[in-house]
Amino acid sequence: MTHVRVKGFKIFKDRHGRMRCYHRATGHKIDLTEAPLGSAEFLAQCETIRAIAVAQKEKGPRAGTLGGLIKGYFETGHFANLAEATRRDYRKCADFLAPIRDTPVHVIDTPLIAGIHDKAAKKIGWRRANMVRTLLSEVFRHAIPQGLIAANYAKDVIPKRRPRDRAYANRPWSIEERDIVLSRAKPHVRVALALMMNTGLDPSDALKLRKDQIDGDTIWGVRGKTGEEVAIPVSPTLQAALDSIPVHEAATVLASSQGGPWTYNGFSTVWHRFKTGLEEEGLIAPGLTLKGLRHTVATTLREAGLDERRIADLLGQKTPSMARHYSRSANLADKNRETMATLEKENARRAKIVKPSAEKRQTRSE
Repeated sequence: MTHVRVKGFKIFKDRHGRMRCYHRATGHKIDLTEAPLGSAEFLAQCETIRAIAVAQKEKGPRAGTLGGLIKGYFETGHFANLAEATRRDYRKCADFLAPIRDTPVHVIDTPLIAGIHDKAAKKIGWRRANMVRTLLSEVFRHAIPQGLIAANYAKDVIPKRRPRDRAYANRPWSIEERDIVLSRAKPHVRVALALMMNTGLDPSDALKLRKDQIDGDTIWGVRGKTGEEVAIPVSPTLQAALDSIPVHEAATVLASSQGGPWTYNGFSTVWHRFKTGLEEEGLIAPGLTLKGLRHTVATTLREAGLDERRIADLLGQKTPSMARHYSRSANLADKNRETMATLEKENARRAKIVKPSAEKRQTRSE
């Protein structure tokens, strides 16, 4: 039997001895039972698939256009190293810009980007509009050294401000809300919330925290969103919560009621159901979020008089060198130990103020 070869197509025999064929570029398969190899039907399908592939390629972003610049940025190592959520958001922004992707590079300027920014704010909201601006700024920043564009035309576009009548997206929790939530939560949920509210860790980072990242009285890790190092001392309150973790075999510190690692979506679903129940009982006000616990730590420390730099160090907001020495991280942990002690004292002080007030209200009601 003569072996048939067709440029651009993979023709092979599978493990069951049956002949298979697919187009390498698109992955489109040809059913060889309906279009036998080498037949007129087979060759016709090959030509149809080629035509489709060419049409798809022509629809793609062209060089020298806005779409071409965005496509080039998505192929950079910088984009590949971003957090998964950030990459997903940037691709959504690119989808919004798709109708104007054929805009020639030579007509792009700051007024044009400002107009795009304004239109985005009306169609997809101020926050997404600012993300579109950020994406374009990154695209232009990486295209300049390659000589693909003259300047970063998004840099001088003023970001949209949050509307004054818009609620705080991740408002800080009150001491009362914290105590109520912890007292009503099931053990595997309670310890997760305690970890977040006593470290300032982002929820996704807290859920992924491994047991081997806790060395003695310090949590060592890297913030998933930015890759920044964190060295967080374990406070007495947090240690008590960690000691109460139900026994499980997962590699992560936290685990679900089934004993396996939490997924972010899984914990979010459990948290939403639990929170909604407390809201319906009137025990907490609407607006509590997991990310709000990170804001709570920052707000508490700021009100206690700590400067923003120290708070940023605890939350992992400083951009470190990838070659940071372990000793430097150790020094950071020592400084953060003082910061964590302040958080512990401030929470205790607020709790003492709240408790007598609650008792007085109870006495009056009686």
